[in-house]
Amino acid sequence: MQTIKEWMTGACVVAALCSPAAAVAGEADTVQVAAAAAATTGLPQTWSYSACVEYARANNIDLHQSRLTRESSGYDLEAARGQWLPTFNFSTSHSLSNYPSPAGGNFTYNESNGTLNSVNKNTYNGSYGITGGWTVFNGNQRRNNIKRSELQNDINDMAVEQMANSLETQILNYYLQILYSREAIEIARQTMEVSEAQMKRGEELMKAGKMSRVDYVQLESQWQTDRYNVVTAESTYETNKMQLKQLLELGIEYDMQIDSITIGDEAVLQPLPDKAEVYNMAIAWLPEVRQSALQGDMSELDVKIAQSGYMPTISLNGSVGTGTNSSSQYSFGSQMKHNFNEQIGITLSMPIFDGKQTKTEVAKARASKLSAILDYRGLLNDVAQTIETAYLDARNSQAQYVSGKETVRSAALTDELTNEQFRLGLVNTLDLLSSHNSLLTARLQLLQAKYMALLNLKMLDYYQNKGITLP
Repeated sequence: MQTIKEWMTGACVVAALCSPAAAVAGEADTVQVAAAAAATTGLPQTWSYSACVEYARANNIDLHQSRLTRESSGYDLEAARGQWLPTFNFSTSHSLSNYPSPAGGNFTYNESNGTLNSVNKNTYNGSYGITGGWTVFNGNQRRNNIKRSELQNDINDMAVEQMANSLETQILNYYLQILYSREAIEIARQTMEVSEAQMKRGEELMKAGKMSRVDYVQLESQWQTDRYNVVTAESTYETNKMQLKQLLELGIEYDMQIDSITIGDEAVLQPLPDKAEVYNMAIAWLPEVRQSALQGDMSELDVKIAQSGYMPTISLNGSVGTGTNSSSQYSFGSQMKHNFNEQIGITLSMPIFDGKQTKTEVAKARASKLSAILDYRGLLNDVAQTIETAYLDARNSQAQYVSGKETVRSAALTDELTNEQFRLGLVNTLDLLSSHNSLLTARLQLLQAKYMALLNLKMLDYYQNKGITLP
């Protein structure tokens, strides 16, 4: 994502000087279209910064995905707590056995009546049972798993908060780009009007024989350049709005209109806070800092969970069951009663050698813990650097803004005098164009300093947890 500073510099400076000329003629129609769209969709007719933030929090897809991840981690916590509960299972099995050549032959002799009876070669077996078990001790693995899941929940909470805050700062960036572009449009239009007037005056001087054709062509070329700048800047303005619309998940057909905001000197020249104080406040509340600290706590639990592989496991188990056999002389009900049994026991499992699996897991967990500590320290350094950069940029931009106002005033007076001298035919085209471009550059630099100072001041407010507001 481009920052305002990057966007305002280089080739983008020229594009930022102007906005689509078509919007000038159709401004009333655009407002009417936006009002009609708002009436049908319930969206605001014009968007303030706070309205953009509120809408993004409710509709941004990435933020919704982050919330779903948080919800999923809640289920993992319930599963971890469920490890303390006993387990019960019901099982039943049924089998049919065939004996082609049973012991004693295929017939049996009944001595009571002197008859031969055939032997049943097929036997049906059925069993029914309920088994249960409960782990008494497993090296505190269950307790640590629950703590880990709770930390993961907190981490995901921080991730949701961080995502929401990131949206807020991204919207600020895009919103200020739009405001910058809109003001740059006015500068470009005014510049174009001045160059048009200079061209017309040059045409009069050329017809009067007081200006050469070459000088007039230079004036005409400057006017054409300024006209093109207007179109280019208008396109830049629309591009910035498109980026903000994408962030807000607004459709391509929606014509977004931004509130008109007046930013005075008091907003740009606010006193700067102490950067050390800003840093201390930032590391106390920033969700990414708290998230990183929780990652360190969780890595400590990972070490303990891995070390539980060295500990014995004690578990209780029990079962009740019964079964039937078709070859028995007893009835089904009698067999179910007589074969009913109960069993309870305790099992101790002591690890002796597991192929260095536990040792490897402990080593990996300790490495992850060290990595989490380094990540936390690195994050603190990044926060400090970001705050210090914002502080220095704000201070420099404020100084540039103060001096820029004087530069613009001086350049405007020079340009006004040069234009009057040109009207009287006292200066050449080169002096006129130089004065024209000097004023344009001074106004652009003042505008850049204004929004750079405002952006960095608002970011310092953000790091102090004051919230971001625009006039």
